[in-house]
Amino acid sequence: MRSDEDARWMRRALRLAARGRGRTSPNPMVGAVVVKRGRAAGEGYHRRAGGPHAEVWALSRAGGAAEGATLYVSLEPCCHQGRTPPCTEAVIESGVRRVVAAGVDPNPRVKGRGVRRLRRAGIEVTVGVLGEEARRLNAAYFKHVSTGLPLVSLKAAMSLDGKIATAAGESKWITGERARAVGRRLRGEHDAVLVGVETVIADDPQLTVRGGRGKDPLRVIADSKARTPTTARVLAGESARTIVATTRAASAERRRGLERAGAAVWVVRAQGGRVDLRALVRRLGEEMVQSVMIEGGGTLAASALAAGVVDRVYFFVSPRIIGGAEAKTPVEGKGVGRLAEAWRISSMKVRRVGDDLLITGDISE
Repeated sequence: MRSDEDARWMRRALRLAARGRGRTSPNPMVGAVVVKRGRAAGEGYHRRAGGPHAEVWALSRAGGAAEGATLYVSLEPCCHQGRTPPCTEAVIESGVRRVVAAGVDPNPRVKGRGVRRLRRAGIEVTVGVLGEEARRLNAAYFKHVSTGLPLVSLKAAMSLDGKIATAAGESKWITGERARAVGRRLRGEHDAVLVGVETVIADDPQLTVRGGRGKDPLRVIADSKARTPTTARVLAGESARTIVATTRAASAERRRGLERAGAAVWVVRAQGGRVDLRALVRRLGEEMVQSVMIEGGGTLAASALAAGVVDRVYFFVSPRIIGGAEAKTPVEGKGVGRLAEAWRISSMKVRRVGDDLLITGDISE
């Protein structure tokens, strides 16, 4: 059946699209396959922002075989001139007979115009094949385009009994090397990583991918009084920028010191004496940051959940039991008073990573 065949090739396009994870922002991840007589004649994916789009790669590899073929693409082809020419024109010129797209691009400059342009050129267009899978793949892009806000993920690593450190404060390492490698990969798949100043003072992290997949993310520190040490490793390095988000409670002298150390200092609104995370996330969205991963301790996690800015969670669970009433947990703060008020996780998935488990899911609205 045609629908089964369409789904089969769209899955291939989505797998190709995922290869661009961490490299295409602010563009979406897109994959494309040219199919003729039941076989792939050419395929490609968007490798980096500013580079050729997936359709162009696939069509160039198909060459003359594209004439009369079907093009499967994980997002509607663009129809505007950006850093690259419009893909619709390349599709039309190739002689493709049919285009199957997983969904419509929410970007106002596209949003159905690509589909209409192809249909006016006499090309048969089918939209909506594996649309939900395609939307989830580009959840950060869809959210930012539609709301101006980045997709925010919360990452934590804990013991089986929910501790992120011993009562004495030891936390390295709760999870194994494979889990830590996946954590670094996740970091590289986000535009920015956000931690609190207490994490910087206690652990002195670099917050880079350290040879992992993807580029080093923008490093953001929530630091209401600008207590970040000017010698902190997070301020060093040329591969990633660092922003210290502070408030008017920070002295001008400390702010200038951080700027001299290489950080950009943002003064944002305060909420309860801390950086207002809603204001910070909004500012990041205005700077074209489409995805943020929170890696701070339990206090920052609690503040982010209470502020309603978290969309997704990545919780690594180690097969260790630490115990201790004073040992820190992934989410501190006041918590909820009633179970009915608890944050619920939907679309939950669990997978093994070495000896550890990785639990992922979305915060239910």
